[in-house]
Amino acid sequence: MIRTLLALNGALIRGALAFVLTTQEDIEVVAEVERAEDIGTALRTQRPDVAVADVKLFEAGVLSNGGASSGPPPVLVLVDPRRPKVLGDALRVRCQRLGFLGSDVAPERVVEAVRRLAHGGSVVDADLVVAALNRDNPLTAREVEVLEIAAEGWPVVEIASKLSLSSGTVRNHLCRIAGKTGARTRIEAVRIARERGWI
Repeated sequence: MIRTLLALNGALIRGALAFVLTTQEDIEVVAEVERAEDIGTALRTQRPDVAVADVKLFEAGVLSNGGASSGPPPVLVLVDPRRPKVLGDALRVRCQRLGFLGSDVAPERVVEAVRRLAHGGSVVDADLVVAALNRDNPLTAREVEVLEIAAEGWPVVEIASKLSLSSGTVRNHLCRIAGKTGARTRIEAVRIARERGWI
């Protein structure tokens, strides 16, 4: 049996996927969690062979850093197709085998991916890769840094301090970011950049 952990936000989606997986003769869902703080306990107590996680819980770092004494299991990461940038970010995790599927795929593809990962195979959604390659980011590396810090709610003075820039320079970056995103406010710029996978 392939012991599987589901770490997914949303009881409806998690429950539906759990139902599909448990109808398979060779797959057993041993734990379902929706909070990052519960993943470590599930890994240690249930020792799954494979984990299925949405990208937000994967990014929380528990699955990517392990949690079980024997090391982390392979993880199938479900990625929002509108945010292909996270595929590149997640690929930088080198400590385990990862698979990637769009969060909008049919449940049968998740079943197949769980089996492949459990048996040492690889899983990468070609549509996600194409989206990631084709999603040109007009923001410079510095503008991305500024906007990512701004997204946390820091004022201009704090952003400047964190990046060792002057407040005027930060304001200039934010002005250019607004122009490139077509946003009227900083919050709107953050939303647009996230939706397009730029940050």
